[in-house]
Amino acid sequence: MKQNQDNWTLYGQSFHSRLLIGSALYPSPAVMREAITASGSEIITVSLRRQSPSEAGGEGFWQQLKSLNKTLLPNTAGCHSVKEAVTLAQMSRELFETDWLKLEVVGDDYNLQPDPLGTVEAAEQLIKLGFKVFPYCTDDLVVCQRLRDAGCQVLMPWGSPIGTGRGLMNPYNLQTIRERIPELPLIVDAGIGKPSHAVQALELGYDGILLNTAIAQAGNPVLMARAFRDAVAAGRQATLAGAMPERQTASPSTPTLGMPFWHQQ
Repeated sequence: MKQNQDNWTLYGQSFHSRLLIGSALYPSPAVMREAITASGSEIITVSLRRQSPSEAGGEGFWQQLKSLNKTLLPNTAGCHSVKEAVTLAQMSRELFETDWLKLEVVGDDYNLQPDPLGTVEAAEQLIKLGFKVFPYCTDDLVVCQRLRDAGCQVLMPWGSPIGTGRGLMNPYNLQTIRERIPELPLIVDAGIGKPSHAVQALELGYDGILLNTAIAQAGNPVLMARAFRDAVAAGRQATLAGAMPERQTASPSTPTLGMPFWHQQ
């Protein structure tokens, strides 16, 4: 398959890589830069709270990001209310010069679970303000439907809570969302800990993966970035290839199993 034959589109922009990657928690800016390059990702999430160019040390970090020439996806990480998320989004748009926004409204500090009501309300307001919203939400079908109805053209349900690395806690929920909302790009965001988790998400029919900690805090972030790049590609190719159906009973791979070849005539 030629590279440009499996591109996907997010808010009118075409991409080849289906791996979105965060820019926090790396051992150093140099490792971050090398890992992002190794991942092949074309979209990088940034947090105004943590990575503002105007903050101490932020300018150098910002220059590192700019030199990568990737599409930036600012986020509202750490916001606990609709008002806070909308205000931070407007500041991010001004500083990072993009309407793209990963919307996060925290509902519970214990597991950083998104606030479903706050996320929907914030999405409605931000879309009216011209933002292109990527909402981070739980794997709840109804919440995803409300976000779609609000005008979100991409949905990002979690695999499991942020930073846990537990993978896909509820594949049934994720598969149901995929089946009921076939018209939108779906990205599993958060909870991915291993490349095998990424493969599973792509095999469920998801269009992409967004992760940070699994690469940034790996023993070798650059090597792990390559592993995730290859895993996402493998999962996508498996989906396109079409897996065999599961069967309740055994079925011999050789039709004449157990029969001597000289008796097969």
